[in-house]
Amino acid sequence: MRLADLPDVMVIEHESFSLPWSEEAFRNELTHNHFARYQIMEIHGEPIGYAGMWTILDEAHITNIAVRTAYRGRHLGEKLLRRMMDWAVELGMVRMTLEVRVSNRVARALYEKMGFAPAGVRKGYYSDNHEDAIIMWCELPGSQSETGEGSESLW
Repeated sequence: MRLADLPDVMVIEHESFSLPWSEEAFRNELTHNHFARYQIMEIHGEPIGYAGMWTILDEAHITNIAVRTAYRGRHLGEKLLRRMMDWAVELGMVRMTLEVRVSNRVARALYEKMGFAPAGVRKGYYSDNHEDAIIMWCELPGSQSETGEGSESLW
């Protein structure tokens, strides 16, 4: 993701979330947060999705994953998450975490399919309706913690 992508990112963000991040929040992520890593997904040069994570020590924290409404139902969210997981392994991460709304059954099913397991609850995490967030974690494929060996990637 580059600063030039932000207008498209904002369209996707507002289509996807009831509490969208501001353009300034993304700008700060791209210019000041050295832990932040963001990817854009394009089809025929048109941005249709994005994903972000923070990489801290040996852990990756997914900040957001979103796909344009018109492109949902095509497993593109899964493709984005898979790419973020691959990237995290490439960067030496061994586990990954995220928070997801209790009511977001589609996202929860995807995360479980990808190896994430519930590990706790953040009560009242979302300020728009005080909904709880489920904290989920996974051991990254090919990571030292999964294989019991060195940190070589199996991918």
